[in-house]
Formats: sequence, structure tokens, C-alpha cells
Amino acid sequence: MAEAPKYGRVLLKVSGEALMGAQTYGIDITTVERIAADVKDACESGIQFCLVIGGGNIFRGLAGAAAGIERATADYMGMLATVMNALAVQAVLERMAVPTRVQSAIPMESVCEPYIRRRAIRHMEKGRVVIFAAGTGNPFFTTDTAAALRAAEMNCAAMLKGTQVDGVYSADPKRDPLAKRFDSLTYHDVLARDLQVMDASAISLSRENRIPIIVFSIHDRGALNAVLNGRGRCTIISDSS
Repeated sequence: MAEAPKYGRVLLKVSGEALMGAQTYGIDITTVERIAADVKDACESGIQFCLVIGGGNIFRGLAGAAAGIERATADYMGMLATVMNALAVQAVLERMAVPTRVQSAIPMESVCEPYIRRRAIRHMEKGRVVIFAAGTGNPFFTTDTAAALRAAEMNCAAMLKGTQVDGVYSADPKRDPLAKRFDSLTYHDVLARDLQVMDASAISLSRENRIPIIVFSIHDRGALNAVLNGRGRCTIISDSS
């Protein structure tokens, strides 16, 4: 008998940098295919699935602002980069026979749907993956905050954050070999220790809506589904550690 998934509906937050693979810029299709294969496995287990994807592999608003572009304009440019990434992931998922819809917070009907909450929920109820693009549609908000917002709007049971490492550490484990890894944390722990898992707005929004945040490595094939079944190596951020 197949193992029953621990969660019924989840949101996966993937950074734009995660799509680069070993590259220093852009989209590595092999990496996208691996992530898409994990999403397909999750859908086949009966989980309703949605995603928010960052745009840092193409353009980062803060970097653009630092280079001299007005901040709001730079942030809008970053939102457009997330649409490009969302379309790439959609293309790979649909090549794998996973029905997928992209909804953008900035209307652009020629390439994707506008964000409509009830339509997004209906898509997931019909077994389609929904990718939310263009952040919240507003400058000065990160895609982390957009992910927490959409997870709350979609009534998700959990928000998963795919990162470069297998959980939350007290410091960057790539730079500090003595960094401590946490199996669990409270929202307050993350904010009080300034652990930089997600921005403070995203953590606070998740706390207000009691949505656990599960941090795991996006680079390990099968890690997503192991976490969804309660077996994977990860850090769980919730009301109680």
C-alpha cells in the first residue's frame, strides 16, 4: 500500500538561484527537470500543489537598486524575472504530463492567467499545479512574503522552502564548520536569532496563520517527497519546537 502523504495541500517556495544549477546565471533545464520530477511525484501521491519561484537567477531588485535603478522599478523588473522562471517550470512540468497553470500578480493575459484566488483553488482541486508569479504584485515585498501570503490564501497545510542546505543552521555551514543545525524552531526563535531563513514579514505572516515552514535541500532528488511524508531531513518552524 502506498504511503499516505502527511499534507493535503502545500506550497513550495523555490529561489531563482536554485534553478541555475552549476551555472552563474539563467536557467539550467536539467535542474528544473529534477525539481519538476519531484513535484510530479508529489502530485501523484495525491497532494494538491502550488509554487512560488524567485527571480534572482535573472534579476534581483535590490541589486538593481544598488546599481542605480530606482527601487520600485528594479523590483518590478525582478517580478518579471519570476514570470520567466514560472513559464520555464510550467513548460517542463507539462512535458512530464503534469497539468500546470501560471498565475501572475501583474496581469499579462497573453502568457499566463491573472491571479484569482478562487480560480487557483479550483485548479488545485482538479489536480493542476499552480505557479504564482510576479510576487505580490507590489514593490518592496520579497517572494518569501509572496509565498507566505499565497500559502495563507490557499489554505495550505504547510509551506516548504527549498534551499541550498538541508535545514536551518545557526550560521552558514559552508563558511562555518561549527554551525549548528536545528531539527525544529519556533517562529519566535527565527526572528529573535535573526536566522535569515525568510524575511521577517514572511515569518510573521506564517505565524499569524499557523502555517508550518519546512526548510530542506532542494538539490537532493526525492528529498521533497521524503519531507512531505514526514521522513526527510529538514527543519520545521512552527508554534512549538
